[in-house]
Amino acid sequence: MENGQTNSQARGNTTSTVWQIIGRLVTAAVVLAITAFFTPGFQINNIWSLAAAAIVLTVIDYLITKFTGLHASSFGKGFVGFVLSAIVLYVTQYFVAGYTVSWMAAIIGAIVYGVVDYFLPGEQQ
Repeated sequence: MENGQTNSQARGNTTSTVWQIIGRLVTAAVVLAITAFFTPGFQINNIWSLAAAAIVLTVIDYLITKFTGLHASSFGKGFVGFVLSAIVLYVTQYFVAGYTVSWMAAIIGAIVYGVVDYFLPGEQQ
């Protein structure tokens, strides 16, 4: 009996983790779409580019957090988070077709991304 409960708890944790990842990607895509809409010089051509950019942004943010302990969030993490956010927005264009951003748009986009991310409901880090 105890083994069956452990297996069902493990499945529940795995399912929960999968939904958390999906939730993060959907949130990242919504924030990115709003940021691109309000930022001049920031262009995403189609929904597939938006989805790919959200995945790339999430992966780059995860890797930065994993290896440096810094979170690339432009709101609430100070100047370092702001600079990391602008760099991540800019570098993403080299991995995603249909996603273009200039340096100035990346800086403005980091501000917009941070503000929109702050006001969207969800886990605040």
